[in-house]
Formats: sequence, structure tokens, C-alpha cells
Amino acid sequence: MSRFFLYLMALLYVLIGITHFVRPDPFVKIMPPFIPFPLAMVYLSGAIEIGLGVLLLPAITRPYAAWGIIALLIAVYPANIQMAVDSYRQQNPQLWVALARLPLQFPLIGWAWTYTRRGR
Repeated sequence: MSRFFLYLMALLYVLIGITHFVRPDPFVKIMPPFIPFPLAMVYLSGAIEIGLGVLLLPAITRPYAAWGIIALLIAVYPANIQMAVDSYRQQNPQLWVALARLPLQFPLIGWAWTYTRRGR
């Protein structure tokens, strides 16, 4: 079963990373204003997600990829906050989605944490 979750995690990061290139606009819209070059940052984060997803698969690179995913999840957290703030300000009826994303980062970090040790 743990292999299933490993492959699922890798697949999710690769697919989300590809989405950064195919549909960058939603990602650009949630970039905090203090981030320079938002489109370039969306492409960069997408490439990083694809790379980390792929690097999860070989056992030798898995711990490094897992730590990278943890760092990435922390790095993109301000975009999730910005999404919630913008949804609130715009009285968006989908505010609950933006709010739900905020605590979701923590189980995702925990999931990645399980792969930080060698042999997992």
C-alpha cells in the first residue's frame, strides 16, 4: 500500500506541475504582490514540482525530493494566504475553497515527511 501512496504523490506533483504550464493564469492570480515576475515564478514552481515528483521515485533521491516538497509547500504558502485574502475581499462565494487550502498544506507536509528517511 505504501508504494501506491508514493506513486500517487509523485503523480500528483507531476500533474500539478504540468498544470502550471498549461493553465498558468490561476497560479499567477494568487501570487502575492511582493513576488517579482509572477509568471516566471509560476513556471519555475511548476518545473520544480515536476522535478520533485519524478525524483520521488528512485529510492536514492526520494529523501531529497521529499525535503524539497516540504520546502516547496512552505514557499508557496503565501500564495494560498493571498488566495484566501483576495477571495474574502471580493466576497467570493468560493471563499471556503481558499480557506480549506490553508490547513491542507500541513497534511501534505506530513505526507512528504514520511519519505524523508532512507528506505521508505
